[in-house]
Amino acid sequence: MFNRTTLLVLAAAVAAGLGLLLARHVFGPATPAAPPLKAIHLIDPPRDLPTFSLRQSDGTALANGELKGHWTLVFLGFTHCPDVCPTTLADLARAQKQWEAIPETTRPRVLFVSVDPDRDTPDRVGEYAHAFHRDTIAATADVPTLERFARSISLVFAKSPPVPGAPADAYAMDHSATLVALDPQGRMAGIVQPPLDPAAIASDLRLLTTSAP
Repeated sequence: MFNRTTLLVLAAAVAAGLGLLLARHVFGPATPAAPPLKAIHLIDPPRDLPTFSLRQSDGTALANGELKGHWTLVFLGFTHCPDVCPTTLADLARAQKQWEAIPETTRPRVLFVSVDPDRDTPDRVGEYAHAFHRDTIAATADVPTLERFARSISLVFAKSPPVPGAPADAYAMDHSATLVALDPQGRMAGIVQPPLDPAAIASDLRLLTTSAP
């Protein structure tokens, strides 16, 4: 498991990596086919993800193939999160309501992945996420699997040091607040950085969905 020092180092590396990706997007060769977007910064070319298997809130496996056919926004968090997670999921719920008219077969999706499996069982994660929007996919896994998944999409997380004298389960989780966009092929295709604009996110996802080959 990451410690705080490791998190800071990885966060710096991730920031540098995302900076390079964005630089390639901004300064690299123009891509005439790419639609104009407001919130999602596309990565060119999209990046294939290594094989992974998370556990959904209904107990079924969530593997690479399950994410194909839709644009998907991935967010890491945990149910005991006091601020960033509920705020982000509320913003995403507002975006989800704006694309509900898109047919289910191609409708964009939101995937909330808990990085706190010690406290967050799959059903708890599902109950938490669905309180914001019923369509949100909720999942978690063991820590090594979560670490591999997070690294594959250039995100990080770590358990905060316990507060002296506090109960053992009274801890927080540090995690990336950036969202990752997966394309209909299940590849890492873009990022969304806070602060979030639900209307802009919804507009981008509608545009990407309708322009998908």
